[in-house]
Amino acid sequence: MNHEDDEVVCIGASWGGLDALRAVLGGLPADFAAPVCIVQHRGESDVPARMVEALDKVCALTVIEPEDKQPLVAGTVYLAPPGYHLLVNADHVALSVEDRVRWSRPSVDVLFESAASARGCHVTAVVLTGANDDGARGARAVHAAGGTVLVQDPETAERREMPSATIDMVEVDAVLPLDQIAAELVRRGAQGCRT
Repeated sequence: MNHEDDEVVCIGASWGGLDALRAVLGGLPADFAAPVCIVQHRGESDVPARMVEALDKVCALTVIEPEDKQPLVAGTVYLAPPGYHLLVNADHVALSVEDRVRWSRPSVDVLFESAASARGCHVTAVVLTGANDDGARGARAVHAAGGTVLVQDPETAERREMPSATIDMVEVDAVLPLDQIAAELVRRGAQGCRT
């Protein structure tokens, strides 16, 4: 079965990300039609289950920390485990312990770039709050592949550096207040590629 035309949502966050992710995931309905892959910067010593539990409480979708080569399924949120890059392939996710990128593992750039390579224009990248520029280069790859780039309005971010860097580097599709991102994801749904 060909999965390259299936939509996938990729979200990157850092400082202040837990609250931002709660806001976005909490606004997605149980029948949301795309898998959601998330990189949230966190320490390798973090207890993995805590963040999954925190997000699962507010989310109608199933939140997991995936195993390597786990299939991508709509209605599931794949949260990068501490210390692992999360990559999107045609029909599954992969985990990697390759070198840190921009001091981070997991890296938002790695997630976005892998998704752009695997799914092309069927990727929506979302950049949330954070204190560095991780995600900007990956968002540029998503845009170049014809995908969609949504960015949290820096004025609504706990730390504005990450969304601001993306806005500076990429021709983004929308800059939105945090409380409007979920609705925009639902509205866009499976609208497909830019023409």
